[in-house]
Amino acid sequence: MYLSCLLIDVGTDPDRPRPGRLWLRNRYRIHQRLCMAFPSAERKDEDPSMLQPFAPEQFAGGDVHVERDGHAGFLYRIDPQPGGRVIIVVFSARKPEWEYAFRNAAYLLAAPPSAPRPVEVRIAVGSRFRFRLAANPVFRVREASVDRRGEPFDAKWVGKRIPVPADEKSLRNWLERRATRNGFTLEDVPFMQAGYAYVNKTRKTANCRRLRSVRYEGILKVTDPDRFRCALATGIGPAKAFGFGLLSIAPTNG
Repeated sequence: MYLSCLLIDVGTDPDRPRPGRLWLRNRYRIHQRLCMAFPSAERKDEDPSMLQPFAPEQFAGGDVHVERDGHAGFLYRIDPQPGGRVIIVVFSARKPEWEYAFRNAAYLLAAPPSAPRPVEVRIAVGSRFRFRLAANPVFRVREASVDRRGEPFDAKWVGKRIPVPADEKSLRNWLERRATRNGFTLEDVPFMQAGYAYVNKTRKTANCRRLRSVRYEGILKVTDPDRFRCALATGIGPAKAFGFGLLSIAPTNG
């Protein structure tokens, strides 16, 4: 697996946004550009200067529109930094080609991409890590489901996914359930920040989708190393193509 960091040019004045700040407002365009870092050999031969429009089938060499695991696919997360800077963190099975992906869009970046770094983490039962996760907490409405007021959901919502309520208890419960499935427990979650992300495949405002976005940070403990490794590679929760699901970990101080 490879870890990459892309520093985006968002400028210093939100009222006069740089192209990078505008680009970050639409997760669909972000995913599309990141996919370009995994071109097929034929695409690179036919279009070395990256002048042709994006075509998914030309970037499907084992990393785009495939099931994510330790051998294929990628995850990413948008991380705000001190001073208003923004970094996109990318975790990929294959080494990405950022120079090719941004050949016709270098203006989006505030600095040349750093070289992708191979990552290998030692994980055992009881290992403790600091973690960061941007997730899209939702749940599927069942026929017997009730809302926060204890009333049955309208029939039109049955079978659909809707956002988890944005209160602290509901958001933490959602993550605790995912933790159990993915081989870890939560020791501490001191930071939870809820908001929204936007996805629009066209330029029409009516087609814009709004997704619940929650940033979690805290301490976790591994209970099942195999499931935990799988979670690192495949992500947690839905909407992974739109910047959700990437679980980052780092050693704890104690």
